This record gives sequence, C-alpha cells and structure tokens, in this order.
Amino acid sequence: MRTLCASTLIGEFFVIGFAGLVAMKDPDLSTGTVWTVSGIAMLLCVLLCGVITRPGGVPLGWALQIALIASGFVVPMMFLLGACFAALWWASVRFGRQIDEAKARFAERAAEESATVPPGPAPGPDAV
Repeated sequence: MRTLCASTLIGEFFVIGFAGLVAMKDPDLSTGTVWTVSGIAMLLCVLLCGVITRPGGVPLGWALQIALIASGFVVPMMFLLGACFAALWWASVRFGRQIDEAKARFAERAAEESATVPPGPAPGPDAV
C-alpha cells in the first residue's frame, strides 16, 4: 500500500505546486498567502509518504484529498484534478491493501513450504 499511496502523494505534490503558480495570477490573493498554503500542502504530501502505514495516515490522506478538491474554489480546475486524485487515492488504498494481503499470504505459504522441506545437500546438475 505504501508504494501506491506514496506515488499518488508525490503526484499531488507537483499538482499543488502548479496550482500555486496558477493561483498567483489571482489579484485578490497575495503571493505570500498562496505559497504558505501551497507549501504546507506540499509538505504534508511529502510527510504523509513516510507515515502512510501508521495509524491515522490514511485518514490524513483523505483530509488532504478533501482539501485538494476544496482548492477548486480558488483554482476551478482543481475540482476536476482533486476528484481525479481522490479516485487515485481510493484505488491506491484499496488495491494496496489487497496487494499487502496477497504478499502476506505468499510469505506464509513460502514459510510453510520451507518448514516442510527437510534440509539436505542441494542436488547437483547430474542428479536425475
């Protein structure tokens, strides 16, 4: 799950940065405000990559997705991009958990098989 979610978060990092560039063109917003909000959101993306598997990581990711969609009130294209990234986040969490479960089952089976095989010399190339 960590790899899929981190990939989504890094993609969001760049999208938030580009949205900040677009938001700077709004005469009602100060450059400092735009980059403070964008910078915090970008930092949150990077920090979430490290804590995604810890308790509370996935809910924080969902909060970020909601904030990304809500940023559409400042940059209207972010409604669409936020919805796309929310769908990617959902898929990353869902399929990432399925992959983690499959890996755990595979490791368990491999451990069981290695426990049942008696240790001994490995057969050489001439063994039939």
